[in-house]
Amino acid sequence: MRYSLPLFVVAGTVALAGCSSEGDGGAGGRGRGRGGAAIAIETAPVSRMSVQRVADLSGTLVSPDQARVSSEVAGVIRQVAVELGSEVRAGDALVRLDPRQLQLELDRADSALRQIEAQLGMDRNDATPPADERVASVRQAQANRDDAQAAFNRASQLNGRGLVSQVDRDAADTRLKVAEANYQAALDNVRALRATLLDRRASHALATKRLEDAVIKAPVAGSVSERLVQPGEFIRENTQVATIVQINPLKLRTSIQEKFAGSIHQGQAITFSVEAFPDKSFSGKVAFVGPAIDQSTRTFAIEALVDNPDRVLKPGFFAKGNIALRVDDNVMAAPDDAVSTLAGVSTVYVIEEGKARQQIVTLGAHQDKRWEIIDGLKGHEVMATSQLNQLATGMAVSTGGGRGEGGGRGGGNGEGRGEGRGQGAER
Repeated sequence: MRYSLPLFVVAGTVALAGCSSEGDGGAGGRGRGRGGAAIAIETAPVSRMSVQRVADLSGTLVSPDQARVSSEVAGVIRQVAVELGSEVRAGDALVRLDPRQLQLELDRADSALRQIEAQLGMDRNDATPPADERVASVRQAQANRDDAQAAFNRASQLNGRGLVSQVDRDAADTRLKVAEANYQAALDNVRALRATLLDRRASHALATKRLEDAVIKAPVAGSVSERLVQPGEFIRENTQVATIVQINPLKLRTSIQEKFAGSIHQGQAITFSVEAFPDKSFSGKVAFVGPAIDQSTRTFAIEALVDNPDRVLKPGFFAKGNIALRVDDNVMAAPDDAVSTLAGVSTVYVIEEGKARQQIVTLGAHQDKRWEIIDGLKGHEVMATSQLNQLATGMAVSTGGGRGEGGGRGGGNGEGRGEGRGQGAER
């Protein structure tokens, strides 16, 4: 029992010494600035910068022109000249059909056309038929009519003198009427031949076209996304043989929030990236702006044209980026080192008369290692840019010193930049 009191006193002394030591250490972090030496910090004034306002977008790349190529004639496929992914130009051959039957149809149409041209007295190179009076059948009918007219005139004169009987005069009159009817029939026949000529020419042109259609050609430039037939197949008219998609340029189709309806117009630049090339940025320009707002999503559609000369972008890619809107000049800005964010609240330490004052600020866009200050500062303040994790409102500071061990970019500041970077787009 006589040893209990000294042991208790020793233990109490050790405990008090420990508390004293721990208290001094804690005061070294925050109490030092209030009652002791000032904390050495670095400072920076509120600066000004120009901010490019943007509107975020996400959408899908699509082909501006897609052609499902079909055969216009029936036949057996002799050759398929393309494969999946083949690059084609407008007019390149895709599929060739056996042309023999189509050639025979053209020969028959050509023969029928030549018959009509011969009846009209036309040469092979004549573009227009001759006048009615120059057609042989009409000239012959006209000659017969003129002869009958002369015979009738003579018979009438002789009959008047009593040299020809009335019967002979009537016979001459009948022959004249027959000749006139034959002349009129010849004219009608020539007019019918003219109409037939147009029909035979159309048939000849159609047969020529059908023969040309035996070679199925690409209507647009692009890449073959589907090859649907094989050599040796018999296909009927309107059978699809291939699909061609245009891939340069592409369209970026997306929807934009209605609050930007007054800010989006043709020609604005867009910048975006795709998952296939995460480290590469692509650009384009707004080409079409939708005229109406979708009431369910409160957005409106836009389409941008994107040059794709190296063919790395493909229709169907998901794209994410932004549209450059306007540039705001002379906005307040604070450097990254001056801003600290904790639990979604951003603050800076304003230095006034040698003391720090914590000030809540509203951040905007982030660019060039600076944050736009929307609210919270007036523009003439000086801010601490180091030792932020050791500062508190009312703490004495001295400027011009080094960063010290604590640094100005403690845990709170790092978290702030992680949260605030997403606020760069205009809201």
